[in-house]
Amino acid sequence: MARNTNEDMRDWVGMFQSTSFADRCCYFIPGFGNTCVFETEQGLVLFDFPLRQMARRTFDSVRTFTDKPIKYIIYSHGHFDHAFGYDPFLEEINEKGWEMPEIIAHENCIKRFEKYEMLEEYHDWINKMQFASLRGRTQDAAVSAQQTLRPTIILKGNEDFHKFKLDDILFEIYHNKGETDDSIWLWVPKRKTICAGDLMVSSFPNVGNPYKVQRYPKDWALAMEKMIEKEADYLIPGHGRMIQGKKEVKEALSITAEAMHFIHDEVVKRLNEGKWFEQIFHEMLDIFPVKFKESPHLREMYGCYRFAIHATYRLYHGWYNSGNPTDLFPAKSNKIAREFLKISPEGKYLEHAMNLYNEGKLQLALHILDVIIKGSENERSEVRLKALNLKFKTLKEKTKKESSFIAANIINNAAVQIKEKLKDLEKS
Repeated sequence: MARNTNEDMRDWVGMFQSTSFADRCCYFIPGFGNTCVFETEQGLVLFDFPLRQMARRTFDSVRTFTDKPIKYIIYSHGHFDHAFGYDPFLEEINEKGWEMPEIIAHENCIKRFEKYEMLEEYHDWINKMQFASLRGRTQDAAVSAQQTLRPTIILKGNEDFHKFKLDDILFEIYHNKGETDDSIWLWVPKRKTICAGDLMVSSFPNVGNPYKVQRYPKDWALAMEKMIEKEADYLIPGHGRMIQGKKEVKEALSITAEAMHFIHDEVVKRLNEGKWFEQIFHEMLDIFPVKFKESPHLREMYGCYRFAIHATYRLYHGWYNSGNPTDLFPAKSNKIAREFLKISPEGKYLEHAMNLYNEGKLQLALHILDVIIKGSENERSEVRLKALNLKFKTLKEKTKKESSFIAANIINNAAVQIKEKLKDLEKS
């Protein structure tokens, strides 16, 4: 897989210009994530905030287009880059004495906020890991779970639908699970516009994130199919550039739906054949259609196909993944490694790992190196230090080749931690 360009990633995080569309009645404001604003005579409807650090930029862009008050705010879901960048807007409302807008979200968004409060330190840690290349691993938290702007209109249930009018403009809100269980999307018939939130992210859907809870590929496909029925001219993704034109919108939605159906149905087929995860995963890698690999709408820039296989499997299966009873209650990995080192010395493992590295078999090299790193009785032994250095080098090679932003960060974080460990060992 080819590494995506810096330009791709700049687009994904919203580093391009805001624009008006639909006869200058709507405003698309890119960010991390995107914001869409609909202007009426009575005021504004705002779909999604960006993350807190981009809130002022988004606010200034809104006020470049219009000075009308906000009447409705819609959260596509409760992630930190879609529901937390509200401070400048709230300050303006208080300063001007405007009425607070209605805030629309699904009931699971409230449960999400409560979960974030309970697991605040944990979520700060996993977000630092996931977004390390953007914000570093030691910066302040991207959000405070204690500072949320709570919904006032709450959609409930699995198939809920809500609509309202502002002036003569009808706004229709639908709930479909996809990246999250609180996902909602907006259809504005008069403006022929869909705001998809993270149901559309200008890359392969973020289904199966290794750090996060369950995602829903089949529901995701059904959401895309509902959107296709609207025959929209404009599609506002949660990240990346706006998609314009009926043909282009339909193409983006159709290929995404088809890919999600494919992944879901092929995993389910293999579960019904009595196969375990390892066999399912590697079979799925071999059958991924070329048309998905080559689609510009399914670039593995953030999420990736490999993650989606995991996500589908997790929907229907427990944590016993191998079918091998050895794995049911495994011994500690360092104890297993020590037993291997009783059979053959560290040097033999290092020599074999180096050969694998030179052959380009990076993943196998990592497995062999871990026998030395975990099993060595002396953490400062010359062979173990060489193994750590080779693992660092191997992880850096894998990072260069990895297309998925999330996967690349996971791999590179491990390399950084090894480098820090080596520095500590040198000092001591």
